[in-house]
Amino acid sequence: MGFLSRFTGSAVPAKKAEDDALLVHAMMLMCGADGGFDAEEIETVKAYCAQLPELKEKEWDHLYSNAVKILRNYKDLNDSIRSLAGLSTQALKNKCYLLAADIAMSSGDVDENEDRMLDAMQRVMEVDDKLAQKILEVLVIKYAKD
Repeated sequence: MGFLSRFTGSAVPAKKAEDDALLVHAMMLMCGADGGFDAEEIETVKAYCAQLPELKEKEWDHLYSNAVKILRNYKDLNDSIRSLAGLSTQALKNKCYLLAADIAMSSGDVDENEDRMLDAMQRVMEVDDKLAQKILEVLVIKYAKD
């Protein structure tokens, strides 16, 4: 068994129906950290969803509308971060943090609003500091311009 196989061979735990919407919601939050969403940002989230095993076979319009429904339950984007505590497992919370960080870094420079949002997501989802650091270190390598 190779090194990669040790990480990819495990069974996927059962998810709640709302988990998919929460993952999309988190990615949308990071795209909207600057206060709004444009068509390019929506397409970015759609592209991420097309690559995730649990979302790639799902209909985008359904995923998107369910994520918007979550947002409507809160007064604003920052308040809706609290919804991410509802992800059903810590593994999904960790994955959600990784996706949000990846989206933040994919745009180039991470601004102060994205940084604050990612910190808030980490607290709400109780992502361990060591894991969060490891995720960010790997993403710095992924997005290095050298």
